[in-house]
Amino acid sequence: MDDEYVLQIEGATKEYTNGAVSFQALRGADLRIRKGEFVSIIGPSGSGKSTLLHLLGCLDRPSTGEVYLDGEAVSRMDSNTLAEARNGKIGFVFQAFNLAPTLTVARNVALPLMIRGAGQGEISKRVGELLAIVGLTGKEENRPAQLSGGEKQRVAIARALANNPKIILADEPTGNLDSKSGKDVMDFLAALWKTGVTVIVVTHEPVVAAYSGRVIHIRDGRIEKDVAQKPKIPASGESIKIKEVLQ
Repeated sequence: MDDEYVLQIEGATKEYTNGAVSFQALRGADLRIRKGEFVSIIGPSGSGKSTLLHLLGCLDRPSTGEVYLDGEAVSRMDSNTLAEARNGKIGFVFQAFNLAPTLTVARNVALPLMIRGAGQGEISKRVGELLAIVGLTGKEENRPAQLSGGEKQRVAIARALANNPKIILADEPTGNLDSKSGKDVMDFLAALWKTGVTVIVVTHEPVVAAYSGRVIHIRDGRIEKDVAQKPKIPASGESIKIKEVLQ
């Protein structure tokens, strides 16, 4: 496969079955995403956009068709190989944050590093760097329940960056946030993109999609449009300096 593309989907379908009832969430999707792109996937509720993101993130496999991560066919990877590739190359940010409620902020951020088998010295250093960069120094011992929605999402972003991923996948990252916190999160993702990270965001909000240079429109499980655009990033009152921890 062409190494210009970090993710590719060819002829992908996804069907879910519940007893005698089947539902086709994705119908013959073809998509190529270049390294360093900022892509939004937009569509109404139930359109298949989250299913598409799960395939791109190698969290699920298509019923038919193929997904390629860095040119490698996901269908040819066993579960362990796929888990290692996903943990090392992809960072996930979800609408519901998906933080472990019984763990501290520091331990939540450290999870991908622990899975990789990093040493305690590396973990402590990296967690400190990431929490500083998302503005949460001093919150290391807090539990998620002690944080605001915006702070929880910043912890989720720090966790997503733990292993220096090539790709950030964000599923409705502003959905549970107020407008200011949502803007802060999108400004941060835009700053990440400017360092060369590939960013893919699923959203139903045009203001979020406006940050990206490419918008994939999906409806009824089909990609309807694939549109290039000039990113419209609102002016931010604060510079987000993240490059130093991504090198």
